[in-house]
Order: sequence, then structure tokens, then C-alpha cells
Amino acid sequence: MNTNRRNFIKTTAVAAGMMSIGKIACASTSATTAKVSLNLSFQEGTLRAEGEGNRLTLKEKLDIMEKLGVTGLEPQGRGITDRVSEFKEALSGRNIKISAICAGFQGFMLSEDESVRNQCRDTMREIIVVAGTLGAVGVIIVPAFIRQVPVMPHTQATRDFLCEWFNELGKFAVENGTTVILEPLRRNEAFYLRQVADAASICRDINNPGVTCMGDFWHMTLEETSDMGAFLSAGKYLQHVHIAGRVRRTIPNPEVEQDNYVDGFRGLKMIGYDKYVRYEGGSGPEELLSASVKLLRDNWEQA
Repeated sequence: MNTNRRNFIKTTAVAAGMMSIGKIACASTSATTAKVSLNLSFQEGTLRAEGEGNRLTLKEKLDIMEKLGVTGLEPQGRGITDRVSEFKEALSGRNIKISAICAGFQGFMLSEDESVRNQCRDTMREIIVVAGTLGAVGVIIVPAFIRQVPVMPHTQATRDFLCEWFNELGKFAVENGTTVILEPLRRNEAFYLRQVADAASICRDINNPGVTCMGDFWHMTLEETSDMGAFLSAGKYLQHVHIAGRVRRTIPNPEVEQDNYVDGFRGLKMIGYDKYVRYEGGSGPEELLSASVKLLRDNWEQA
């Protein structure tokens, strides 16, 4: 057998093997995607009333959310310890749950000032208790925003400290039946954790069920080369997702060509993601939100 023929047979065999693997992967993906549905969540401020000066009550917002089939509500963490009874009463008998609690803590984790770090830890613990009480999947936290100084240097020692700090907070979260959720941000908002894989690698190294991560399509539009790849990199550590317009941080709009999320949704389906996708940024009346929800559901079906 000459060399050319040997190479041809070898190449053909490899190609056939790769095709078989591809078929298996596709079959596996199809089996997984059939089992997960799109669970949407709003912030309290996502819905707004028609007409200047008009306001919707929490009850009115929840009524519209039920009409749209939105099953999650994500409140801000600031002041939430005083609103537990309000949320329990408002959600009683509804098919809407608290999806997650967004930040609201004071101080920041990577401050060079120990008192500021302790303030972050203590206020986070208060919000974590509320998250467990309300059945939320977790409390979202950013280690340090770009405006927060003085901040620890970006070194291995700082990362080790971050892992140790999150491990302790994660243990407390597990005790309360919830998690802490690391959120990566785009570079003009935070220097630490700009990509989903960065956050997932911290979760992996800590190896604590109370420490999870999330992805935000707004930040991912700038920082990720592939939405699908970002979610696949997170895998089992992905606990939450935010979504906003691609060009502007507003409600995803079917009239904006760039507002397409099929690639990311495909990644979510491949990992069997069954938690919430929450609207992030902007607000709108019921008519706009109805069209937006339809856009996301259509994208989910296409994925």
C-alpha cells in the first residue's frame, strides 16, 4: 500500500468517526432540548404604565406578568429585609416566584479596607437569609465594580482570597437553601470577572454547591466570542441569566435586527438549563413587553 492510499484510508476513517460522534452529539442535544423550557423573569421596574406620570402597583405588574406567562420576579436586594411579608403576600396563589435577588449589599468584597469587606460580608448574609426565605435561586454579587477603590491587585493571591471568601459565603447560602451567584460584567463596569468561563472556573475551584455563576447577554455581547460557548463553559455552575437588547441596554425588541439570542439559547438547551432568564435594563408598557416575550420564545424554539 502506498503512502497516499494509506493517508486516504486513514483520513476517511477519521472523518467517518467524527461524523458518528457528531450524530451522537446531535441526538444527545435533541434529547436534552426537548426537556427544558424558557422560564422568563422580570425586575420590578421592567413593566411601566402607559402615559406620563402613571404608575403600576406591584399587584398590577404581577397580573400583567401572569398574562404574559412570565413566572419569575427579581427584586433588588437593598431594603429587601423589610419587604419579605409584602412579597409573600403578593405572590401567594400565583404562578410566579422570586427568581433571584439582585445585589443590594454594601461595601465590596475586594476592598483593601477590611471594614469595607466585612460590611459586604455581613449585608450579603442578611440578603442570603431573605433569599432562602423567599425561595430564590440565589443572590447576585459582583466582587468589585471599576469605580470601587482602593481595590486589591489582580494577582493570584487576590484570587485565592476571593475563593476563600466565597467558599465561606457559599456554605452560609447552602445552610439557608440558596446560593451566591457571581456575575461577570463588561470591562467598563468591572475589571474582575469579565467572562462567564472566568466565573465558572472560580466555582469549579471552590467546589461548593452554594457558589454559582451567571451570564448576562448585555455584557456577553462585548466580552464573549460565542454566547453558546460561554454557557457551555459554565455548565452545571450556571444558576441564572440576564438578557437585554444587544445595541442598547433596553428591552429586547423584535424590530432590532441585532436582538437575536438563538446561539445563546442553544447553549442553554445543551446544558439542560431550566432556571430563569431575567430581563435586564430598560422598561416598557405591556404592548412592548408582549412583543419582546414573543421574540424570546420564538428564539428559544429556533434554538
